Amino acid sequence: MRAFLILLLRIAVSLALLYLALRGINFAAIRERLSQISLGWIVLAVLITLVQIFIGALRWREISALCGAPLTDLQAFRYNMIGAFFNQTLPSSIGGDAVRLWLVGRTGAGWRAASYSILTDRAVGFIALALIIVASLPWSYGMIADEKGRLALVLVDMAALAAGAGFLIFGYLPGAWIKAWWPTRHVHACSVITNKVIFGKTTGVKVAVLSLSIHVLAVVIAWCAVRSIAAPADFEQLFMLTPPIMLITMLPISIAGWGVREATMMVAFGYAGLAPADGTVVSILFGAVYFIVGGMGGLVWIFSAEKGAGAMSIPAAAQD
Repeated sequence: MRAFLILLLRIAVSLALLYLALRGINFAAIRERLSQISLGWIVLAVLITLVQIFIGALRWREISALCGAPLTDLQAFRYNMIGAFFNQTLPSSIGGDAVRLWLVGRTGAGWRAASYSILTDRAVGFIALALIIVASLPWSYGMIADEKGRLALVLVDMAALAAGAGFLIFGYLPGAWIKAWWPTRHVHACSVITNKVIFGKTTGVKVAVLSLSIHVLAVVIAWCAVRSIAAPADFEQLFMLTPPIMLITMLPISIAGWGVREATMMVAFGYAGLAPADGTVVSILFGAVYFIVGGMGGLVWIFSAEKGAGAMSIPAAAQD
């Protein structure tokens, strides 16, 4: 009942945020934009999203190997597709990550190794996104004329950088107290693995390139959505706006980021001197593309051997 109530609360948050994002929008302008949709750009966006998921699978495979949970390219891609389906049902990426953990755990790697591979993969992606945002700050700051918008951008950038740096530093902290308490013990272990992934001679450059590619492709998907409605937004503008929006969308307060993404993109477009209504439409199309790909992942799940093996349950990670 508690989980059900939390789900209802997050659905309510998504609907409330969508309402706030749409209440001041000129719906005539939205209808006009939607009537001009070029489906070719949407199809291209779907194909690019599939490429993005495959690149994410390649990165996850590298990380899983270090965690003691080796995967093949095909396994990682298939699990990521299934995860994309379950991402549409729960806040942020929680649903997809939980299912990926279950799938890897069933391979015999063990629940601890499976959990570490998922958490480390998310940490690497988060740190890469934070670095991209901070690196682009001089240009994105100059693009925003509104002082409140500039302040919000700086605060988001600094918070993301501090969180990423703090997580990496945690892996170097000594002390018996870290290993005495099981939450800090596992976080410390994930931090150690993340440092090995990022700074390792054999994995560092490869993972950096893959991570950068994943986030750049997110910008390309948003640009395809912009081109599909012929909105006046340049790729350079989207490169500055999309990463902070994706970072905020990661907050697990709504279903699949709906509501959070629309409200954030509408505000971001307005701060950048673009039409807020265009930002809302682009966000809806962006979400629709991932929803379509999630549907494809649902088909992968339906016909997967794992689904046929029995009802899904995700055991708790081992304490030791």
